[in-house]
Amino acid sequence: MKLIDGKLIAATILEEITEEVTQLGEEKPRVIFIRVGEDPASVSYVRNKERAAAMTGIRADLRVFPESVTEKELVSEVEALNQDSSVHGILVQAPLPGHIDEAKVFRAVLPEKDVDGFHNVNIGKLCQEDPTGSVACTPAGIIELLKRSDISVEGKHVVVLGRSLIVGKPVALLFLQKGPFANATLTVCHSRTKDIASITRQADILVAAIGRAHFVTVDMLKPGSVVIDVGINRIEDTSRKRGYRLVGDVDFEAASEIVSAITPVPGGVGPMTVAMLMQNTLQAFKASKE
Repeated sequence: MKLIDGKLIAATILEEITEEVTQLGEEKPRVIFIRVGEDPASVSYVRNKERAAAMTGIRADLRVFPESVTEKELVSEVEALNQDSSVHGILVQAPLPGHIDEAKVFRAVLPEKDVDGFHNVNIGKLCQEDPTGSVACTPAGIIELLKRSDISVEGKHVVVLGRSLIVGKPVALLFLQKGPFANATLTVCHSRTKDIASITRQADILVAAIGRAHFVTVDMLKPGSVVIDVGINRIEDTSRKRGYRLVGDVDFEAASEIVSAITPVPGGVGPMTVAMLMQNTLQAFKASKE
């Protein structure tokens, strides 16, 4: 069984980005992170992104707003950043408070500064296989993991568990594209899919992005398959100082006995998401100079 080490692969990508940023002129790529409130997970995610930016030489600034911020105020901030030519990327950290329409705020970001890849225009470009758009970071990271692990995708049956705009839908579009590490035969499963196990057992490559701890049990897997576990779930663990541990959507220990390759949680897809965000920021900077 091969462990797909996302932490190691992400570190290699960040090194490549660092080298390229170093060779740029005096002006460097600049990204703005917007966070609302003090949600611990959001604070942690943004901190990891800031660290990656600092490591690569990308300039990163954080704007923090109280949970009481209005949708209008948040959109106004985004629109001001859209007009700032020194800013090449804008990322609004989800989740936002319930009184704010997340989609409206995300769409307020100019497509060319949308380093998250969630804007309607960028999703449309992905569907049309237009390489000028930003691709959502986690899906892009999944493809990069397979590519750098020399795992062939062409002609394989890929099953995606989950249909979110963040992972499921864009990664499905990537697998369906024509070209290297694509050309897959695809099935997407979701909460209304009947007898999911009968479908996942057909998967040569399974992408689990359903958000339920250990949802995928070993009897749901095809022996010799490749498993990409996107889930990050907390389960109680009194032996840990913080009282919990992180696990994926797949029962890793049992799955490891029969699959040919699998990503761990943590240390699999997560670090790749941050690395691809830096890649998107660099690409946005380069596009702004064309």
